[in-house]
Amino acid sequence: MILISPFSKKLRNGMPKHPKDYPYWKKLVKLLKDNIIQIGIEGEKKLTKDFGKNLSLKEIEELVKECKYWISVDSFLPHLAKHIGKTGVVIWSVSDPEIFGYKENLNILKDRKYLRKNQFSIWEQESYNEDAFLKPEEIIKLIEEKCQI
Repeated sequence: MILISPFSKKLRNGMPKHPKDYPYWKKLVKLLKDNIIQIGIEGEKKLTKDFGKNLSLKEIEELVKECKYWISVDSFLPHLAKHIGKTGVVIWSVSDPEIFGYKENLNILKDRKYLRKNQFSIWEQESYNEDAFLKPEEIIKLIEEKCQI
């Protein structure tokens, strides 16, 4: 089973798209060849048949422990997984994985030119840029090439 956490916490300014949210999840899910469980909160777009909504931290921990691997944007899940000792895949856009990532994960960043200038600034100042992300086929290729998972 592959666990996915597709979305970041909503921005306080109410902007509809978070600059960390990967735009190609629907296609990526279709390309993955395994049972997929999505975790998230009420109001997020359902991308899989199995969607764990508003799960407790304990329930999320159990899913992380059980999964073959996980795929997430830069959000709380990579930090929780690090604490548990479970490696996975992080899709980056504007945050620098060399600052906020963990070397044991597959950190996928399209190009450093998309990184925000001040890595510690407030997120409400960032705009969404679909071009900052790799296409799903490229992500699958990297997972197949580089992951021992």
